[in-house]
Amino acid sequence: MKNYKIFGINFIDANYKTIKKLLNRGGLLVLPSGPGLSDINKNTKYHQALKNADIALFDSGYLCLLLRIKGIKVKKFSGFKFLKYLLVSLKNEYNKKIFLVDPSNEQSKINKKFFKLKKISKIYQYVAPLYKKNKIQDLKLLNKIKKIKPKYIIINLGGNVQEVLGYYLKKNLDYKPSIICSGAAISYFTKQQAPLTSFLDKIFLGWLVRIIFNPIVFLPRYLMAFKLFFLVWNDLLKYK
Repeated sequence: MKNYKIFGINFIDANYKTIKKLLNRGGLLVLPSGPGLSDINKNTKYHQALKNADIALFDSGYLCLLLRIKGIKVKKFSGFKFLKYLLVSLKNEYNKKIFLVDPSNEQSKINKKFFKLKKISKIYQYVAPLYKKNKIQDLKLLNKIKKIKPKYIIINLGGNVQEVLGYYLKKNLDYKPSIICSGAAISYFTKQQAPLTSFLDKIFLGWLVRIIFNPIVFLPRYLMAFKLFFLVWNDLLKYK
């Protein structure tokens, strides 16, 4: 395992076995996207949440490529790949409670059905409200988690929101669960997202598949990610 502090964020380059071992200790795991990272200078709460995460994985293939400009070679570990391995792990942890934070009632039903098909039974769910950008906190969610005390909290919300919510939970819970901000990754498996394969993910083409699948949503988002080039080129050392 190798550790990299980039933009003040504690990234690790490791295999799944090592990541899972760290995750078992509890804490906040994030998978920052290229578009999300490109906005850290403006979105301070999002940046703060990333800096206070216990584990950050190199989900962005674009970031991995840009880091080579600085002579840093890391392996991409996407949310798709992480969740694929995690789902296998959870089958062997049938006695552990899993709490899903979902974006809608419809998605909540789809996710519940998916986990049942995977024979993962101890599932608890919560449909998140539409959080205000400058006030991402949820006392109702917090109290529900305190009562249930799940081992895993999987937040299936959009980037820049889920990380702030995850950090809020980390700060305010009275125990230390594993909080996973995997966002829309679950939608690849429930077929609500673009039809991504392990091969396409491995060769850094997940972004292209998403654009083809939904260009109106994803094309502007990935065009925004080009700003990350200037952050890596000019500001990498600034955040260390």
